[in-house]
Amino acid sequence: MLNYVWIFLVVSAVVIGGVTLQFKELTDEIIKAAGTAVTIAIGLIGIMAMWLGAMRVAEKAGIIQSISKFLKPVLKWLFPDVPENHPAMGSMVMNIAANMLGLSNAATPLGLRAMKDLQSLNPHRNVATNAMCTFLAINTSSVQLIPMTAIAVLAAAGSLNPTAIVGTSLIATIFSTIAGVGSAKIMEKWRIFKIQPSKDNNLNQVKTEADSNSAKESATTDNNAPPILPTDSQSPPLSKTKKCFIYLLILLFLFAFFRIAFPKYFDSTIPFPREPLFVRIVNAISLLAIPFLLSWFTLTAALKGIKVYEEFIQGAREGFDVAIRIIPYLVAILVAIGMFRGAGGIELLSSILKSALDKLGFPVELLPMALLRPLSGSATLGVFSDIVKQCGADSLVARMAGTLYGSTETTFYVIAVYFGSVNIRKTRHAIAAGLIADFVGIVAAVIVCRAVF
Repeated sequence: MLNYVWIFLVVSAVVIGGVTLQFKELTDEIIKAAGTAVTIAIGLIGIMAMWLGAMRVAEKAGIIQSISKFLKPVLKWLFPDVPENHPAMGSMVMNIAANMLGLSNAATPLGLRAMKDLQSLNPHRNVATNAMCTFLAINTSSVQLIPMTAIAVLAAAGSLNPTAIVGTSLIATIFSTIAGVGSAKIMEKWRIFKIQPSKDNNLNQVKTEADSNSAKESATTDNNAPPILPTDSQSPPLSKTKKCFIYLLILLFLFAFFRIAFPKYFDSTIPFPREPLFVRIVNAISLLAIPFLLSWFTLTAALKGIKVYEEFIQGAREGFDVAIRIIPYLVAILVAIGMFRGAGGIELLSSILKSALDKLGFPVELLPMALLRPLSGSATLGVFSDIVKQCGADSLVARMAGTLYGSTETTFYVIAVYFGSVNIRKTRHAIAAGLIADFVGIVAAVIVCRAVF
């Protein structure tokens, strides 16, 4: 399906450019988008290496397996094709948690690691599995506790209550997540999206199994080869004495949490916070989540006698490879989107849909943002900032725009990056499920904001 979307964007951009004579803008966008794709990929190398290194340490320490067991009932329903103790379960859980807390820098590497784990179970190497499509639907519609970027834009514009969109974003993302996951589960049963076995796939499966067996054999003879981790591996449990160090770490972060969430109780000179309690709690969790996870992984692994530094380096090597591998996919999707935007495609769609949306009570000011959101995060942020400036930071339209921004995702970018990292070319129903989630998120944002504000 991504193939047809790409062709549509490129061809329609050329046609619209011929009508609007915006070929200079179209050409400029092509060059700009190609450079942006490489810049994004290079920018991901560091954070990818750091998080994949940390994930390998957590996996060796048995933390990932423990997380998977804790959420076993939900994960078993969402991903019935994934074994209960497989590392993919833990990777997906941590990615979803990072998305919910707004930790975008952590969410992307964790998501790419999850896709790699899911690909290890895929008998059809270039075709997305049901689990992959469901995981992408969750990513493009993730429940958002705190839309940090939208709040920051409103606050910078002088909003008296920039956190007012927290509740509306939470409600809207609940609806979008239900829609995304529900549509993925329904469409995976449709004949049009069924995986058709082929000789090439069978040959790939045999080759993959042979490669896996040879890798295991070489790992036993080559001390420098990376170890093959069985999915059901269990690390030795910690003794009671060693567990005390983990408890001390938890107490340290709990103390920091209360100091951040309830500063008035620790320093009487600090004025009482204006933010609601829920916002302060989630903000504190967001600030402490990454330091806590890194220190927890490291300390647990060290107490179990694992060579933390060596394992971290081994996992970090994967980050560079993944970041480089996604460049062609990023270039392709960003160039197509840039062409469509530069030729005036967004403006044309806005003018066509304006009268119909007026009758439905959908503010026309939100239309460019709604159309851009699945395509480009930076462009959407620019439109959102302009809406806030033109309509006022505390206006109904600005709060709708903030809720919309926090309730939707750059679907095509996410799909290109995640599937590109494991060389998936046939995305099946992933795009359709993601766009349905985006549409429901947009509609829910408008309806909820009208009801609340």
